[in-house]
Order: sequence, then structure tokens, then C-alpha cells
Amino acid sequence: MNPYEIVIQDETNTVKEELIQLVESVLETGLKEEEAPEGAEVSVTFVTDKEIHSLNLEWRGKDKSTDVLSFALKEEEDIPVAGVPELLGDIVISTETAAQQAETYGHSIERETAFLAVHGLLHLLGYTHNTEDEEKEMFLRQEQILEKHGVSK
Repeated sequence: MNPYEIVIQDETNTVKEELIQLVESVLETGLKEEEAPEGAEVSVTFVTDKEIHSLNLEWRGKDKSTDVLSFALKEEEDIPVAGVPELLGDIVISTETAAQQAETYGHSIERETAFLAVHGLLHLLGYTHNTEDEEKEMFLRQEQILEKHGVSK
């Protein structure tokens, strides 16, 4: 039985079941590697560029689409409560941007989507890339998780 709760929604009705399963399993790997507590919950929603553009404008004040957004629900000072699941937050991925980036970077849609899911997860777990050092640390960790899961470039 999976120690984590990962809920995935495809609002585009275009994502293949195999890709949904890959995202779920790569997030499980990420949660295990980051030693997330059992019962931790994450949701992933696949959306269009139009929808992620709207979310990016509303929540970040950026009037453009993007590849992935993360909405953390946990604050560092939150104290775990026994028997209550730890809600980490939501990851939103644009299927259109993921497909474009996969083509641009010369790798599969599976690799790009797994990368975006792990990137979003690490943001939920507190990683940032505001400085060069933070970016190096976060991107190294992403690659380590993807390699551990067997998702290569």
C-alpha cells in the first residue's frame, strides 16, 4: 500500500493513463527520497496554457502562461497533528507547455512531465531557486530523484 495520497486530475482530458501513472510513481519516489511523513497528500492537476496563464496572473501577478505552478499548503511552523494527514499542496502542470518544452529540449513528454512534477513537489517541500546556489541545489535534487526513479534525459 502506498504511504502517500497522490490525487491526479486531468482537466484537459488529453493525458494518457500511462503518463498519469508515471507522475504518481515519480512523486512517490520524490516523497520517499525527501522523507516526507506517511500520509502526506499532494494533488496534481493537468490544465491548458489558458488556465495556467489565468492562475499565474491571479496568484503570482505574472501575465503569461508557465509550465508548472505549486501551491504549498504547509507552512514551516505548522505542527503535525496525530491522525491528520499532512496536506503538502497542489501542483498544476500545463500539458501544452510540457509538450512544447519536451520538443524544444529533445526529450520525451514523459521525461518532461516527470521533471515538472518533481519540480513542483520540491517547491511544496520548501525548495526554491531564487539564488544561483538554491537553483543548483534544487535542480541537482530533481535529477537525483528522476535518476532514482529511472527517468533519464
